[in-house]
Amino acid sequence: MASTSKVDLSGEDDDEQLERFDDFTLASSWERFISEIEAVCRQWLADGPKNLLEKGAVQLDFSQKLYKVKLELKYAMKSYNMEYYFENSSGGKIADENSTLHDLQLCFGVKDFLVIAPQSASGVVLDSPEACKLLSAVAIALTNCSSLWPAFVPVHDPSRKAYIGIQNMGTVFTRRFEADRIGSQVPVRLMHLEGLYELFLSKFAYSTLDFAMHLYKVHFTMTSTYRTIHHDDDDLQSLGIEKEEYDDNHGSETHNRSQWDEDCPWSEWYSAEDPVKGLELTATWSEKTVESSLEMAELENASPHEAEKWMILPYLSTNLDSSEGNRTGFASQLRLLVDALNMSFDAQFMEDFVSVENPGSDNLKSLMIVPPPTVLDRVFKDLFHEGSQVAALAKGEHKISRAIKGAPFGSLFAQFCLHALWVGTCNIRAIAVLWIEFIREVRWCWEESQPLPKMQANGSIDLSTCLINQKLQMLAICIEKKCEMNEDFQDCVGSNEHTHDDMEEDSPVRDKKTNKQKHGDEFDGIRDRPLTEDGLHGSGTTTSRPSMKHGDTLSTDLKSSDHYRRGSAGAVGSMKLLKSYQSMHAPFTQDAPIMTEDMHEERLQAVEAFGNSFSFSAQLEKDILSSDMSAFKAANPDAVFEDFIRWHSPGDWENGDNEESRPSKTPATKGLKDDWPPYGRLSQRMSEQGNLWRKIWNDTPAMPLYEQKPLLDHFREGEKILHYLETLRPHQLLEQMVCTAFRVSADTLNQTSFGGLKQMTTKMEQLYRTMASTLKPLQANRVSGNSETIEDLRRLCVIFEHVEKLLALAASLHRKFLQAPRLSETIFSDYYNFYLPRMGTASTGSLKVDEKEFDIKYQVMTRERQIVSNMFSPPTANQSWRKVLSMGNLLNGHEPIVREIIFSVRDSLRNNHYAAHNPGGFQREIETYRMYICGTSNDLRVALSVTSCD
Repeated sequence: MASTSKVDLSGEDDDEQLERFDDFTLASSWERFISEIEAVCRQWLADGPKNLLEKGAVQLDFSQKLYKVKLELKYAMKSYNMEYYFENSSGGKIADENSTLHDLQLCFGVKDFLVIAPQSASGVVLDSPEACKLLSAVAIALTNCSSLWPAFVPVHDPSRKAYIGIQNMGTVFTRRFEADRIGSQVPVRLMHLEGLYELFLSKFAYSTLDFAMHLYKVHFTMTSTYRTIHHDDDDLQSLGIEKEEYDDNHGSETHNRSQWDEDCPWSEWYSAEDPVKGLELTATWSEKTVESSLEMAELENASPHEAEKWMILPYLSTNLDSSEGNRTGFASQLRLLVDALNMSFDAQFMEDFVSVENPGSDNLKSLMIVPPPTVLDRVFKDLFHEGSQVAALAKGEHKISRAIKGAPFGSLFAQFCLHALWVGTCNIRAIAVLWIEFIREVRWCWEESQPLPKMQANGSIDLSTCLINQKLQMLAICIEKKCEMNEDFQDCVGSNEHTHDDMEEDSPVRDKKTNKQKHGDEFDGIRDRPLTEDGLHGSGTTTSRPSMKHGDTLSTDLKSSDHYRRGSAGAVGSMKLLKSYQSMHAPFTQDAPIMTEDMHEERLQAVEAFGNSFSFSAQLEKDILSSDMSAFKAANPDAVFEDFIRWHSPGDWENGDNEESRPSKTPATKGLKDDWPPYGRLSQRMSEQGNLWRKIWNDTPAMPLYEQKPLLDHFREGEKILHYLETLRPHQLLEQMVCTAFRVSADTLNQTSFGGLKQMTTKMEQLYRTMASTLKPLQANRVSGNSETIEDLRRLCVIFEHVEKLLALAASLHRKFLQAPRLSETIFSDYYNFYLPRMGTASTGSLKVDEKEFDIKYQVMTRERQIVSNMFSPPTANQSWRKVLSMGNLLNGHEPIVREIIFSVRDSLRNNHYAAHNPGGFQREIETYRMYICGTSNDLRVALSVTSCD
């Protein structure tokens, strides 16, 4: 750079300042290059990190704190890129454990730095003089603007990752940097700490003899990183090791590991990839002062348990946060089932999808795979022959699961839907074949009176489930009733003679007219009992039967057969009959006829058509009411209508305290207590003229349960159910299958054990609520082909996939850190927050999200070290054969995958000829030599920084 001064010789103003200017006409191109670098550096210094971020500084992908700005420069017909790397933080340490450092920060311990490199394919300076000249230009420019930034230039071959650099320390000191790498054939001496220690000493000791004569105080820190071995399925087979030999050496438990999720609830249907591929453990030794090579040899034999700090990094599967949708699981199959639903509107019957007469069948055959007979045999063997007992349907169901109108978990139709997800490619043609065979098996159970597996044959119909499940449950009840009738008939025929003898002995007062009814009297083991004179005071006559025309009088004109009550289930507490003062007996009655949802709807439509009057409602219940009255009369031959009302409908019997409400005494009750009959009367509706209940009572004969006609014709209803299943429209079947498949798939996942992970519990509950809302149109039959509902279902599949991935991760972490729940909960919580943006957009296409990897490290507490250490199982013989151990600091037989070492020597400025520049008594240490070593047995990288006062 040239500069001149011009002085005014007139002498008019002695205090006139000298006028200075820069004359670039004589400056060289190198000087102009330096000036350009200097101007850029001044601008970056003036802006500072905050303004640089506003001007478009770029964040590095691998770090959350490191940014860079870049500028293009030209010199001697070449173009260069000058990059300034800086951290957006205020002082403090260079980086914490979870901050990924730049390569140069690791090597030389710097924070902010410059890198200047040519614009070429390699990005490095291959000519050594050019590299030195380029570095000198940057150093001069930084000195001119009083900057302390270190500057680096990449040199040599790119694979060596070699750099040279320089830094002005602000005093008379200058630091020089140099880094290089050996990519193969690392000398054996440099694989061990002792040899690396001597390599560092050789940089400032005069000769190798000086190592033993002088005790150098070298500061030493080390970090070793270990990674669990990914087990190959063919590890043992590749070496031909027999199972017995391996079990003797390592135990059968390790050898027999088949899949990580073999005890997970979804393992019956598919095997998921383990989302936690392994762990990286970083053991850090605290800084030590080493004075001899013997100490380094001892440190190489030290156990990682002696390290001051342990940090772990979960090594997660790349498919875990992938948005490609290529993961196999319930979500992927549910997506195929939704596609089948979309195609189901193209036909009237399921047979149309497999019929050869269907014009579109050729296209279906070419595009859609039908399961072979062997697969069908396996499916129906599981559905109808294995585990046919009724499962505990409530087990595994979420509390919100019943809001989804599908078949309950473990039921026959639920298992059918789960099998349909995995048969073939879950296409409409495969589902049609499966459904047709399913109906054949169900019909066989009906015709052969075989119990319908996985269905409850008792209780009422669960109307909260889908209609197909209701029909199957009703069919199971019909089959059960059908079997009971067959068994009872055989039992009654075989025990007729035995029953006759017993009745002759037990009831000698019974006349011959009753013998013809003995077969019916012994039905279900309920024996008719003679009517006794309960409660009567010394009366030797039997009570008479009440008249069918006058409910308030008793008739004495009775046949002897009417002295016996039939079908009694026992006395009803202390209740007495009004006219005879005998104990009131509760009869065995028929259950109300079971009805499915569609039957209830038909009944409600009839009520709406004819009105809602009480008389019509009673007419609909006439059969049930008549059956109850017949059974009550048989169990209580002396009962009147008021007795039935007191037992059947207590709300219609009004207790009174006046004489008018007290029934009149009859000849049978004369002589009893004065408070009998009790005060009371029928309600107003039961007392109305022409009351339907009283009419039914008067017209109903006394008949016990076993003589009555069943209220429900099980044969007729069974055939109607099979007709419904065989003629079900495809879209109606698929709608119920989709609802059931989503419900039972979620219920299957809900059985997963994942510890106390609150986020996972909340996410499962949100999934159920989302499914209940999205599946509502299917329950109301408001779906059509290519409708918005189909798109909503596809979006629901994406949400389901997200939850399924998180659940697999939660299960894997829970199993691996079962005895260290703090680690599993912390890791899952951080990954959940990391993954949350991917769940925010439930689109059916690819998700536009940040592609950063999950790289958070976690500190391991002392009490958790043994648990983490146990995850590094000793390597097998095959794994040991593949890799020859050549380094120390082994962890359960595993050598570090990478070992990082820092050697440093520090000198004091006291007693130094530069100490005069420091205030009196102030002592300062400066790091004169620093060597960073990173490597394994096959790779070694060394970075050296030297501080000098030249």
